[in-house]
Amino acid sequence: MQKLVKPRNIAVFGGAHIDRRGRISGATAPGASNPGTWFEEAGGGGFNAARNLSRLGHRVTMISPRGGDAAGDTVAAAAEAAGVIDRPFIFLDRKTPSYTAILENDGNLVIALADMDLYALFTPRRLQQRATREILAASELVLMDANLPGETLTALVGCTAGYSQLRAGIAVSPAKVVRYRECLEQLDFLFLNETEARALTETEASTAEEWPSLLRSVGLSGGVVTRGGRAAVAFDRESACLGTPPALPALADVTGAGDALASGFLTARLAGSDLSASLRCGIAAAVITLHSPFAASDGMSQDMLEQVLHLVPGTEMLS
Repeated sequence: MQKLVKPRNIAVFGGAHIDRRGRISGATAPGASNPGTWFEEAGGGGFNAARNLSRLGHRVTMISPRGGDAAGDTVAAAAEAAGVIDRPFIFLDRKTPSYTAILENDGNLVIALADMDLYALFTPRRLQQRATREILAASELVLMDANLPGETLTALVGCTAGYSQLRAGIAVSPAKVVRYRECLEQLDFLFLNETEARALTETEASTAEEWPSLLRSVGLSGGVVTRGGRAAVAFDRESACLGTPPALPALADVTGAGDALASGFLTARLAGSDLSASLRCGIAAAVITLHSPFAASDGMSQDMLEQVLHLVPGTEMLS
C-alpha cells in the first residue's frame, strides 16, 4: 500500500451507539442459561470505521444522532480518544441507541438485538444545515451506514452530486442493506457480507466469483463481499478480484471486522491503490481488529497496517 501523502478529510454518517456483547464460555446451549462474560463499549458500523480511519491518519468528522444520556457521553469520550471530530445531533429527551449481541466461544454471532429507533429521527432535512453542507463539501470521502433511514441515505448521496469525492456505504445487516436500493447507482463502493448480498440481490451466488455480476445487475458499480474466513471478493467498474485472509489460530471477536476492512480498503483507495492492493489492505485492517477485544482496535495505525499486510496473500484477479 502506498503511504499516505497527506491526511484526507472524511465525513462519516451513521451509527454511533453502545455495543454490548456477551460471549459464551463453552459450547452453546440454545434455550438454556450459558456461562459467559459481558463487555460494553462504544460502537456502530459508521463509528467503528470513523475511529479506524482516524487512527490511520485521516481527519474524520462523525455525524450521528445521539441521546442526552450517559451512553451518549460514553460515545463522545470514545470519539475524543480516537481523534474523531464529533458532530452529533443530540436529542436530550431520548436514549442513545444500543446493539446487544451474544457471541459463541469462537467469536461468531449467535443472535443480536438492535435498539435503534433514534436513527429514524435523522431525516434528510438534517443534511441541509449549513455546517453539515460545509463538512460534505470539504470531504474527499463520504462514508455512510444503513442505520440511517433509506430516504436519508439517498438524500446524502444526492448532496454529494457535483463533488469528486468517493461515496461508500456499510451494509450493517441484511434487514438494513436494502435501504441503499434507491441510491446504489451513485455509490462507488458498498461493503457487505454474503447474507447481506443475498438480501440486496434477492438471489444466491453458488461461488464468490458470481457476486460482482449479481450486484452489478442491481445497480452497484463497486463493492466488497466478505465471507468469514473464506476469500472475499472485491469489484469496481472495470475489474474484480478474490482475496484470501490469512489463517488465524483464534479470534478475539468478529465484531467490527467488516468495518475495519472498509477502513483499510478506503484508505488504500484514497492513496491511489488499485482494487487488488486495496482489498489486501482491507483484509489486513480486518486482521488487526480480529486480534483485538475491541470493535475498533486501539492498535490500528499505518505502521501496524504495513506490518500485517505482509501476512496477507496476493489476490486472484477474475475475468
